[in-house]
Amino acid sequence: MKKTGSTNHVRFTVSDVPRAEAFYDPLLGFMGYELAEKSEERLAWKMPSPAGNRQWVILSAASKDGRRRKHDRYSPGLHHFAWNAESREEVDRFYELLLERGVEVLDPPAEYDYEPAYYAVFFADPDGLKLELVHVPDHVADRP
Repeated sequence: MKKTGSTNHVRFTVSDVPRAEAFYDPLLGFMGYELAEKSEERLAWKMPSPAGNRQWVILSAASKDGRRRKHDRYSPGLHHFAWNAESREEVDRFYELLLERGVEVLDPPAEYDYEPAYYAVFFADPDGLKLELVHVPDHVADRP
């Protein structure tokens, strides 16, 4: 796999770091990330990437003024962020984890017509950021 263009890190700003840790840690742990850095102002999870480097999910505390605002995915900026899953079954297991944890599910697991056999669940973090876990088969033979 070519390293150029692969993900190095994504950084989200959050209104409450302890609440964000309680939300993200079990979900990122499900995906294989491990908490590597923790302070009152920042959290960082890491895992190896298929490109050979580490990929990171970093959360930073919002400014005092920013803590009062919810994320608006229809304003300029990030609309949503998606992680890959190995299989549809993994998306379904992740969905069960979301339900167990009382996470706001925006759209339950289903096939979407974004590309052939695109299967995903959409959910929101405590600040309203739209997130997704998606499985797209690598080969036509992998399609159901």
